[in-house]
Formats: sequence, structure tokens, C-alpha cells
Amino acid sequence: MKTSKAPKLSKLKIYEYPKCSTCVKALKFLDAKGVAYEKVDITAQPPTLAELKRMREEGVELKKLFNTSGLLYKEMQLSAKLPAMSEADALKLLAGNGRLVKRPFVLADDFGLVGFREAEWQEKFL
Repeated sequence: MKTSKAPKLSKLKIYEYPKCSTCVKALKFLDAKGVAYEKVDITAQPPTLAELKRMREEGVELKKLFNTSGLLYKEMQLSAKLPAMSEADALKLLAGNGRLVKRPFVLADDFGLVGFREAEWQEKFL
């Protein structure tokens, strides 16, 4: 029987874009749950290489870290280039431009989340 432990939320950091409707929904969700967080504009300060690597260690697929519906992703034709790109190069690309990163991008002490799927967030923020 698997027991769920409450997440440590002392250092919740959420990378978001203020004009993103999904990010706004995610922040409203956190506010409604009374979760304290540090908000970071992902376009001004993208996740660091270490944070991106940590998200990979959390089991997030490399492609899931990319904002595949974003204009820059499409302009750079990354859907064609990504399969041949090394993980190190892909992570450097993400760390260099927050517009390429799927948002919201959330890191807590003991978990990470990419994107806002309410059911998944509900499970993490019981």
C-alpha cells in the first residue's frame, strides 16, 4: 500500500508568464489552496540548467519541457531538430530562453511540475 506524503512547500518556485492564461489559472489554484510561492517571470529569468536537469530527474521527458505550441519553438523548427539534438544542447537552449520552456514550471523541495493539469496539481497540493 502506497502512502502519500505531503509535499514540502517551504521553497516552492513557480516560473510563469504574466500574460499566460494557463499560468494565471495555476496561480489562482495555488492562492485558493493557501500555498506560498516565489513567482518568477520565465521570460526575464528562465529556469537554470541545474533546475532543468532536476526536472528531468523528476521523470519529465525532455520534449515535455518545451513549449511546443509557442511561436519561437515553431520559428526555430525545433520539432524537426529536437530528435537529433543532444540532451545537454536541448537543456542549454531552454536555459537560454524562457519562451521555449513549458509553463508554468514549478519546483518544490521534493517534486517538480510542468504545465497545469488541475488533477495532477490537486494530488500534489492536498
